[in-house]
Amino acid sequence: MPKASHQDLRRSFRALTSSSSCYRTASVFDPMSARIAADLGFEVGILGGSVASLQVLAAPDFALITLSEFVEQATRIGRVAELPFIADADHGYGNALNVMRTVIELERAGVAALTIEDTLLPAQFGRKSTDLISVGEGVGKMRAALEARVDPELSIFARTNAGILPVAETIDRMQQYQATGVDGITIVGVRDFDHLAQISEGITVPLMLVTYGNPELLDNQRLAEMGVRVCVDGHAAYFAAIKATYDSLRAQRQITCKTSEMSATELTHTYTQPEDYVQWAKKFMDVNE
Repeated sequence: MPKASHQDLRRSFRALTSSSSCYRTASVFDPMSARIAADLGFEVGILGGSVASLQVLAAPDFALITLSEFVEQATRIGRVAELPFIADADHGYGNALNVMRTVIELERAGVAALTIEDTLLPAQFGRKSTDLISVGEGVGKMRAALEARVDPELSIFARTNAGILPVAETIDRMQQYQATGVDGITIVGVRDFDHLAQISEGITVPLMLVTYGNPELLDNQRLAEMGVRVCVDGHAAYFAAIKATYDSLRAQRQITCKTSEMSATELTHTYTQPEDYVQWAKKFMDVNE
């Protein structure tokens, strides 16, 4: 059982985002990884939506996992977590009303914070997987998330993708989301510090960056000075686990073949079988109205 209550962990997360430092997340995808991250001194963890899809379904990140499946995994982590962890709640699993249900369930699961993004999910056939909903719909989702929250210590972050919008549009989205009263803004697609300085104009709430290890954004002190309190570098721990599992089982079977040289990314692609989903999408979604 966790040594700290869920509310204590939420207060710990708020202390991090109220500080003058920038913290890097640990990828926590099950109870064991959460315990390891806390033991190694990580201040905060994150359960990624893509990782949950891999862990629960062995499926690619096509918005296939359901809210109940995601919440079940978050609950397992929440039972033992001794560090605050963030839930990447994707688009809230639907419209603004679905977002409210998402917040209720994840709060009960014990997460310290959650992010709601403005990506159009599931992606429409033939469209980019990074298409965004309108600002108005995004604002509605953020307001709904705040309305559904019971524990005021739970942090709710709005998330948007700065890598696909002009700077002015990114600023407008971020400022409108900030005006709803969210506890912070999560940004994907920041190229470098100059880009960050442009889009963070007028933003006073804490920032979270999804950097995927971008070498242009490795200076924690500079990030902290620009209002960034959390950086998500990706989920290397989970992919390392996939590679280690494959190598261990292959060695047990004494199999030597070309696939032994496959990277974690290649193994993930092989065993999630994304081509099947692409074919199904073409078969069932590529229709003329």
